[in-house]
Amino acid sequence: MVKIKAREETERGAVKTTPQRESTQRNAEIGHFQRPRTVPELFRVAADRYGSRDFMRYKVSGEYVSIPAQEFRQEVDLAACGLIALGVEPGARVALLSENRPGWAFADLAILSAGAWTVPIYTSLTPDEVQYILADSGAVACFVSNEAQLAKVREVRGRCPALRYVIALDPIEAEGVVTARALVERGQAERAARTGALEERLAAIDPEDTASILYTSGTTGRPKGVILTHANFVSNTIDSLTALAITSTDTHLSFLPLSHSFERTAGYYIMIYAGVTIAYAESIDTVSVNMAEVHPTVMTSVPRLYEKMYAGVLQKASEAGGLEKWIAFWARRVGIEYAERRTGGGRVGPLLALQQRLADRIVFAKIRERTGGGLRFFVSGGAPLAPVIAKFFYAAGIPILEGYGLTETSPVIAVNRLDRIRFGTVGQPIPNVEVRIEPDPERPDGDGEILVRGPNVMRGYYNLPDKTAEVMTDDGWFRTGDIGHLDADGFLAITDRKKDLIKTSGGKYIVPQPLENELKTSKFVSQAVVVGNKRKHASVLIVPSFDNLEAWAREHGVETGDREALLEDQSVQALYQGVLDDLNARRASYGTLKKFRLLADDFTIGAGELTPTLKVKRRVIEEKHAGRIDTMYEEAVPAV
Repeated sequence: MVKIKAREETERGAVKTTPQRESTQRNAEIGHFQRPRTVPELFRVAADRYGSRDFMRYKVSGEYVSIPAQEFRQEVDLAACGLIALGVEPGARVALLSENRPGWAFADLAILSAGAWTVPIYTSLTPDEVQYILADSGAVACFVSNEAQLAKVREVRGRCPALRYVIALDPIEAEGVVTARALVERGQAERAARTGALEERLAAIDPEDTASILYTSGTTGRPKGVILTHANFVSNTIDSLTALAITSTDTHLSFLPLSHSFERTAGYYIMIYAGVTIAYAESIDTVSVNMAEVHPTVMTSVPRLYEKMYAGVLQKASEAGGLEKWIAFWARRVGIEYAERRTGGGRVGPLLALQQRLADRIVFAKIRERTGGGLRFFVSGGAPLAPVIAKFFYAAGIPILEGYGLTETSPVIAVNRLDRIRFGTVGQPIPNVEVRIEPDPERPDGDGEILVRGPNVMRGYYNLPDKTAEVMTDDGWFRTGDIGHLDADGFLAITDRKKDLIKTSGGKYIVPQPLENELKTSKFVSQAVVVGNKRKHASVLIVPSFDNLEAWAREHGVETGDREALLEDQSVQALYQGVLDDLNARRASYGTLKKFRLLADDFTIGAGELTPTLKVKRRVIEEKHAGRIDTMYEEAVPAV
C-alpha cells in the first residue's frame, strides 16, 4: 500500500502533496537507481534494470509473443541511428501515425533518442486532419503503421512542404517509403561509420528540451499543439508512480490510443519505468477477449469501458430473470453499501460482512474471472466516472482509481490511491503538483476554476503565444478550464468543464456531466447529452442501450424490427420518462431535465461526435440534432 502523504498548505486554497516515507516493493525496486532526466534515459534505466524480462507482448498469428527489454533497446538504438543517418536533426519534428503496437513505442523512443520531437497523430483522423498536423508542426518525417495510414499521408504529402521521409512499420515496399527494417539497417551502417553519434545526441538532450507536440483531440475547433518537455514527462511519470501501487510483477493491457497523453504517460512511460509488461489489445473491440488471454493485473481506461462492463452485468442478470436476477441486484445493493462503509470510515458489521462474502462468492468472483482473474485495479481518466460504478467495482474486488489530468499537464494532476479512495472525487494531487481553486462569485456552491502548478505543466501551445497567455498566469499557474472544489482532506472533485456549463435563460447554472453520468447508470441508457444553454430549461438527448431496450420490448409485446418506430412507441417513451422522473426526483427544480428525445444511432468517432478518447463533442452533436432539440422547446415550459 502507498503510505499517506503529508499535506502542506502553500497558498490560500492550494494543496501540495509531498512524499513522506516510501516502503512498497515498487520503491525498493526503483529507489537506488539514478533518477532519469529525459525520456530516453528513463527507457534505458528500465531496460538495464529489467533487461531479460518481457517488455512487451503482442499478437502474431493469433498468439501473444514477447519482446525482452534489451532486445527492444537494441532495435530502438539502431532506429535512432537510422534517423540520424537520414538527416533528422535535434529539434526536428517527426510524426507518428499508428495504432497501439510495439512499433509505436519503437518509433517514439527512436525519435526522442535522436533528439527530435514526437508528434503523435490519431489513426481515426481524416487525411485533411492529418495534413493539418503535419503542416502545422513542420514534420520532416512521418512513421505510419500500415497501408491504410500510408494512404492518408500520400494523399496530402504535396501539401506538407517540410515532409521528406515516410517510414512504414509494416513491411511495405513502395516508392518514397522507408521500411522500419531498412531504417534499422541504415542505423547499423551509421553506427559502424560514426561510433558515438547516438551517444552524443543522447548526452546533448536537456530535460527542458521539447519531447513532443501533442495535438489535442479537440471537443471544439481546430486542435492546438501542446508542447511537453522531457522534464514534463519524466516528472509526471515518477510522481504518478509514487502514488500508484504498481510493481514489476504487474501486466498491463493497453488499448487506449497512445497518441493521447493519458495512455502515453499512464499506460506506457509509467509501465516501462516500473518494469511492467505491456500487452497490446488487438483492438478496442477485442479487449474482453484479450483480458482472458493476457490476465492483466492493472489497466488504464476511460469510463466508457466500466460503464459497458457494469451495464453488461445488469443486462445478463435481467435476461436471466427469476432468482438469478434477484441475486445479482441484491449483490449490487450489498456491494455498494459495503464499499461506502469500507472507504467512508463507517463500520462494516458482521451481517454486512457475511453478505459481502456471499455476494463475492456468487456474483463478484465471476466478474473477476471474466477480466482474466488477476486484475488488481483499474485506473480511470479522461472523463468523470459515476460513483455507483466505482462502488460496484470496489465491492467486486477490482477498485477503480479515478484520476484527473489534461494534455497540458502531462497529464496526471490527481488520483485516488488504493488505501485512500473517496468516491465522487479524483483523489488527491500527486507529489510536487499544486492545485488551487479560483472562486467564482456567480457560483453559490463555492466551486471555482481549478488551477494547477508544477513540473508537469506544459511549456505552451505551439506557435500560439496568445492562446498560451490565456491559460498561463504570470506566476506559473495553469488554468484548466474545469470547475471543482477541494475538500478538507485535499481530495479534488470535478464538477464540470467551464465551457460546458449550461446557463438557462432564467439565469440558473446547470452542470451537465453529473446528470449524464447518472442517466448512464440506467441499463436502458447508453449515451446522453444534456442541452439547454440560453433556453428556458434543460433537456437531454438519449441514445438507448438497444440490447436492453429490445429485450424489454419483447417482454412487453412491442415490435423491435424498426428502431425509429420502437423509439416512438408510447410504452417506450413512458419507460424513458420514468428514467428521467427517477433522476429528477433527486434534483432541485431548476436542475431537472424537462424533456428528452431518443436517438437511433450511437455517437461515434467516425461521425465526428466523439473525440478519439470518447469525449463528447457537444457542439457537433447540438448542430447535428438541432431540429430535434428545437422540438423540445416548441411548447412553453415555465422557467424556474
